[in-house]
Amino acid sequence: MIRARLSFLLAVLIPGAVRAQGYRLRVDLRGQAVSYRGVTLDSVPVGDTVPGVGGGPVTPDGIAALCVQGEAYCSFYRPGAPQRSDPVSTTADFTAWGFGLPGLSLHVLARGGADLGDAAVSWPGTTPAVQLLEGYAEYAQPRYVIRLGRQTQAAPIGFTGFDGASATARDARLGLDATGYLGWGLADASALPVTSAALNPLDDFQPVERQLVAGAALGFRSAPFDVRWSYERQVDRRSDYFVSERTRVDAALRPLAGWSLTASGMYDLAQALWGNVDLRLAWQARSGRADAAVGVSRYRPDFDLWTIWGAFSPTAYRSLDGSLDLVPWRALTLHVTGQVYKYDPTGASAPLVDVQSSGWRFAWDGAYTLSARWRLDAGYHAEFGPGASSRGFTGGAAYALGERVNLSAHAGTLDTPLEFRVDDASVWMLGAAVAYRPSGRWSLDADATRYAENRKRPDAAGFDWNQLRLSARVTLYFGSGTGAGGVPAAVGAMPEGPR
Repeated sequence: MIRARLSFLLAVLIPGAVRAQGYRLRVDLRGQAVSYRGVTLDSVPVGDTVPGVGGGPVTPDGIAALCVQGEAYCSFYRPGAPQRSDPVSTTADFTAWGFGLPGLSLHVLARGGADLGDAAVSWPGTTPAVQLLEGYAEYAQPRYVIRLGRQTQAAPIGFTGFDGASATARDARLGLDATGYLGWGLADASALPVTSAALNPLDDFQPVERQLVAGAALGFRSAPFDVRWSYERQVDRRSDYFVSERTRVDAALRPLAGWSLTASGMYDLAQALWGNVDLRLAWQARSGRADAAVGVSRYRPDFDLWTIWGAFSPTAYRSLDGSLDLVPWRALTLHVTGQVYKYDPTGASAPLVDVQSSGWRFAWDGAYTLSARWRLDAGYHAEFGPGASSRGFTGGAAYALGERVNLSAHAGTLDTPLEFRVDDASVWMLGAAVAYRPSGRWSLDADATRYAENRKRPDAAGFDWNQLRLSARVTLYFGSGTGAGGVPAAVGAMPEGPR
């Protein structure tokens, strides 16, 4: 019945689609039930406060308060009623091909969401209720690909979404490729225009028109080395001022079997500043049982010029990091990473405060396969840096109950000492999950996890933020066509076939 209705819908929306070679549709349904602590903003007359630990004002029941000179009342937060969020979302990923022109296909990726709970604030990502993440027509041939519609460019220079056109040409014999794109941009890390009401934290500073995005890339690939150049500019169409303009070069050298040296550098043309720079040496054993990497890098965040964030002159940090992966024997895998970093001088003066400007990170994790059914994993991470630190353990066990059912349990701890706040938090996490794969047409996942938090404060505001999260996910697969897996051979041979 569902397939018949879908075929009717395709016939209405896309004449000739049913007579074409086929389509694929994946529908993902997810839901959560989350219960967590609420807070309430309250106030108290200045005369009713008393000195607390360290001399700061607290309420008569011992909660730290914020008092502003000249104001008659001090503000503070007290425990509020429990909040309940029930976010649900649906994602549909649709691809159709075979419209009488070999290589022509249609791709649509859309998401819908809502919060069915009673929380005062809606769950993140549920506004707006419906979003078109991607929606484009693609014409693909072995030597070139053309796209028209809403799409994304996941290039080294950044993840850019836009409504427009893109084209990629390739020459496999020479190892060359070239890409160009042009369109109306979407907001950073979002499938919404920057003018959307859902992205309006700066009120009058928000652009009134969408930016114009243009970019290009050239690449060369060969056995001994690769090199790629990328460029992108975004322009405010109302003022003709640059929103951003960046260029980047990436290169990889493979001098010996198992060895590789990669380097990259990005330059912010709009602000005349160097951005991210990275140099990395990697080695992999021929047996595949060991590989290692070491790298040095410089990271500096960049922001669109229309935002206020650039005025804060973000400071870069430099780091040295390394990683090691080992497979001592087939059942055991180990992974270790570490990094030390230091921020550049900020030029700001704070004579009464001693602020850290360097830090480090370390983590290890491993997995052990006891049998075809049992698998164990464990890990540890620690981090110390400016403002905050963290450390914690994770662990889990998975059991395959036949070929269709997988059961698992997971647990973890997290301690977060804070440098500039009056509270430290410790969290315990314990949960269980089940995955059911009855066929290639649908699957079911469910999870229940309890988080227990303990806050250490010198005042009486150390109330807990314990919560229970229940989640479920159903994935449905539909498709038609010929060839292996329901995909025609001509479509599978495209440079970018249906997903």
